[in-house]
Amino acid sequence: MKKLSIYLMAGPDTPELAAAAVAGGADLLEIGFPFSDPLADGPVIRLAGERALAQGMRTRACLECLAETRARVEVPLIPMTYASILEAYGYERFQADAQKAGATSLIVADLPIEAAPELRRVQLVAPTTPSERISLAAHRTDGWLYLVSLTGTTGARGEVSEQLAGLVERARGVTDVPLLAGFGISTPDHAAGAAALADGIVVGSRAVEIAHESGPDALQDYVTVLRTALDRVVVSLPG
Repeated sequence: MKKLSIYLMAGPDTPELAAAAVAGGADLLEIGFPFSDPLADGPVIRLAGERALAQGMRTRACLECLAETRARVEVPLIPMTYASILEAYGYERFQADAQKAGATSLIVADLPIEAAPELRRVQLVAPTTPSERISLAAHRTDGWLYLVSLTGTTGARGEVSEQLAGLVERARGVTDVPLLAGFGISTPDHAAGAAALADGIVVGSRAVEIAHESGPDALQDYVTVLRTALDRVVVSLPG
């Protein structure tokens, strides 16, 4: 079965939104810890981060949000953040407190592969990543490899990136860990197209947008549509 990961920004309503996303068919959830200078994020998630910071969502509050979310859902929960937050909080302390709050892994968008090797985390690779570094990232990743499907920031696009197929091919050539594709995936057609190449998808900006504008019921409906699209993808078996 193709995996569906939904990204939500940490906030007071996140536990309810997370439960709605799981009810809609999400297999795992990424919980964004807001940062004042999120280089990898497009306008939707940047604004969501600004709203979260205005609501007082600093690291401790985000960890409390994570624990409250864990009480509502059983799927893997993955905080997604930036290295500066971990530097300020303390790498080991953050990992310990995140695990205590229910995190199953971690994504640090701007932390190089070689940095903090003791920090178990999902590694990201992009179309510009050399194959030898994809191999290194796959060796060090925690469970699955995050394929950044395009060169640029997060955000909905008109089509799935043409760069994704080549990235998947290169990753398949050096590893057999599961590959989940993200960045620029927002519609059922995008979901099916990306999942036909990779082992699953990550949807962030559009999910955050719907959650903010229309609430948990609309988010559940949206995730259900994505889940249906993924379940229709035909998996080709070798031979």
